[in-house]
Amino acid sequence: MLDKISLILTIIGALNWGSIGLFKFDIVAWIFGGQGAVISRIIYTLVALAGIWCISLLFRDKREVEAAD
Repeated sequence: MLDKISLILTIIGALNWGSIGLFKFDIVAWIFGGQGAVISRIIYTLVALAGIWCISLLFRDKREVEAAD
């Protein structure tokens, strides 16, 4: 379950970075009131932690990942 939540958060972060790169528009900041807003910073931190967690997927045995589903 943690793998799926982390993957979803990582995808959200990737889409946000894509919108920043393509359109200079930060979706998270727009929704939650700016980059300095506490909730935006929490979202950014959760996305970063999810990305770090997803690194572990690269080093897991494939059977272990499939068993977790």
